[in-house]
Amino acid sequence: MNDRELGCNSGGGQFMDRGRMNQNGVVQPLLTDLYQITMAYAYWKSDKTDDQAVFDLFFRNNPFHGEFTIFAGLEECLKFLDSFHYSQSDIEYLKQTLPEGIENEFFEYLGNLTARDVTLYAIDEGTVAFPRVPIIKIEGPLIIVQLLETTLLTLVNYASLMATNAARYRMVAGKHVKLLEFGLRRAQGPDGGLSASKYSYTGGFDGTSNVLAGKLFNIPVKGTHAHAYITSFSSVGELKTRLLKHKQTGIMEDLLEHAIRHRQMLSHVLDVSTEESSEGELAAMVSYAIAFPDGFMALVDTSGLLNFSAVALALNDLGYHALGIRIDSGDLAYLSCLAREAFEKVAERFKVPWFNKLTIVASNDINEDTILSLNEQGHKIDCFGIGTHLVTCQRQPALGCVYKLVEINGQPRIKLSQDVEKVTMPGNKSAYRLYSADGHALIDLLQKVTEPPPAVGQKVLCRHPFQESKRAYVIPSHVESLYKVYWKSGKICQQLPTLEQVREKVQISLKTLRNDHKRTLNPTPYKVAVSDNLYNFIHDLWLQNAPIGELS
Repeated sequence: MNDRELGCNSGGGQFMDRGRMNQNGVVQPLLTDLYQITMAYAYWKSDKTDDQAVFDLFFRNNPFHGEFTIFAGLEECLKFLDSFHYSQSDIEYLKQTLPEGIENEFFEYLGNLTARDVTLYAIDEGTVAFPRVPIIKIEGPLIIVQLLETTLLTLVNYASLMATNAARYRMVAGKHVKLLEFGLRRAQGPDGGLSASKYSYTGGFDGTSNVLAGKLFNIPVKGTHAHAYITSFSSVGELKTRLLKHKQTGIMEDLLEHAIRHRQMLSHVLDVSTEESSEGELAAMVSYAIAFPDGFMALVDTSGLLNFSAVALALNDLGYHALGIRIDSGDLAYLSCLAREAFEKVAERFKVPWFNKLTIVASNDINEDTILSLNEQGHKIDCFGIGTHLVTCQRQPALGCVYKLVEINGQPRIKLSQDVEKVTMPGNKSAYRLYSADGHALIDLLQKVTEPPPAVGQKVLCRHPFQESKRAYVIPSHVESLYKVYWKSGKICQQLPTLEQVREKVQISLKTLRNDHKRTLNPTPYKVAVSDNLYNFIHDLWLQNAPIGELS
């Protein structure tokens, strides 16, 4: 049994250590569509083992009715190339599964395949990307680069969609509000949950409730407690422990006694009768505060503010500071304002300035539109816990990346379609991002690899790839070459960034876009163009390959 199979079957779960990287044991050559392997046999049977191909991985439309996409998943693609190998059990399974008549020599050929002869070019992970500009370019032997297709797509599609969704939430929430991912229980299975945690953090979230994601990816883990904890208590008589050690003196004191005393005074300050508050809720909060005196964050509703404030002041008597509350139902804007007003009253009346800064967390089926509405209502929320809409990407559940052959043995290939959107841009291409004097990205330009790169200060003719009249001259103040060689000769060629560095890259890259490209409502489309040379090349090849109709 090889390393990968041990990783898949060990009690430690699907993720295993491979040097510096955690490798998901599910990501392996058999994580593909059957037709990739049947095509590989047909290629092999046709003696195309020495054919050299170029494939582009790109998407046709930005998600969520927006005008940008965050590229993510590159590191996972590189891990896949690094471990690409059909194990003996893989070969035995394929012998049983593929149609009869496949020659044994083909299985021997598969058993010896690696990604050593593949070259992978990509834009940096965390960079903003746009339709039709390949985010990954793969060169190598036709059979192996064909076999990579489905796995690379599954590694990039959801990762980029998730990072983009998270980045959009970050933009509407603003940079001063914390965002926590709470979506594991609603995610599409364990792998979907882990990927959601990782790539929401990449896109700008501040933490996750997913403990395993915290361990695997070093993401801050956050959480409070559920309604079940509150309802598990019905009276203060159920408290088995009421004593808490004073933080400075070390003397044990009765926290419940302090809380009841403060609750009586608070009822006048907050204009809430003690009879309106639940004894079971008070007991639950005291119990939780004793367990986590330095991390007391309580789930409350409207009537819970009295009990929370009483327990928070009781903790203050013993040298501790509560963290805040989480609101999980009702009118979030109104309740957050009510809570902030209550905290300000307590801070002033009891001379505890830190009460003004208690954190208010809100959760409850929150989406992008909810946050925009709350912003308009002047909410006082410091942190959003977001689950279902984030991890399932409910507004658009798939990005739609594709993987298309653009060159074979040095000869360009084009896919024609009556739908112009599906016509591919043939040949081996370079990509550049041209910037204006104010530092904003103006346009992405695709060229043939044989063309010299655009030069700073020099006029460049940029053309729409399919609409002849759409063209413009651009004089760039800065030119960025988008592709780097990330994999060649069986090795990773770049120093891979940490997750924190990719997360930072996302925000830096987004700042290069004008605000009108990023706005939620009717954003301005970002321009993607081709050079004049590539434009003529595409249309000449189009005419050569398009059938000529006949009228009779």
